[in-house]
Amino acid sequence: MYKKKKVTLFIQCLVDTLYPEVAEAMVSVLEDLGLELDCPTEQTCCGQPAFNAGHQSEARSAAKKFIELFEDAEVIVSPSGSCVNMVKNHYPDLFSADSSMLERARAVAAKTFEFTEFLVDILKVENLDARFPAKVTYHDSCHLNHCLGIHLQPRKLLANIRELEFIEMKDSDKCCGFGGTFAVKYADISSAMLEEKVQNIVDSGATVVTGCDMSCLMNIQGMLSRTKAQVKVMHIAQLLSAK
Repeated sequence: MYKKKKVTLFIQCLVDTLYPEVAEAMVSVLEDLGLELDCPTEQTCCGQPAFNAGHQSEARSAAKKFIELFEDAEVIVSPSGSCVNMVKNHYPDLFSADSSMLERARAVAAKTFEFTEFLVDILKVENLDARFPAKVTYHDSCHLNHCLGIHLQPRKLLANIRELEFIEMKDSDKCCGFGGTFAVKYADISSAMLEEKVQNIVDSGATVVTGCDMSCLMNIQGMLSRTKAQVKVMHIAQLLSAK
């Protein structure tokens, strides 16, 4: 059982700039659990876009800033599987030739968790007494599912939301085609993948699609809007904070 009381929040860039309501929902959930929260205002990007584009030096600079800012935290929690994957799995790679920074990177990586992972695996909490009357389906984002192994945790939380009817969509773990710069560099391939994902969402009969990464959900939201599909997009934190 998690014994510490203070949680330091790392807020993904997209959430910070475009979807602040997601961060507010996560804060609401964690505060209701009696945790003290800290959110350093100096935080910036984790460096993932630069890393994915092959700009190792720029990614290393962002990672160093992150480590310096967060290394004194008791535990770090983020509403983004892709950002957490960057910290946990790629920060050590970035500093493999620097033994001092490598040790610091590994220490920060070990105490960084995605939101649902933190709730279920660390806090051992699956029921937040939330209520959300709707038919909901779930998108497994790639980094969260395939790189961090977080698949059941969100589903356990959704199963305990009162009046929520959960519907598994076909191929829930298939990529939505976003992938950050991938969607820009390979737009045609990305769009084809997204079309398939959105069709599976619509075919599920759900009125809401949720997930743990706003990058994927933003991509999905765009095509749902363009096709005028009557499906709402919400981060899982928003469902878990609903009463």
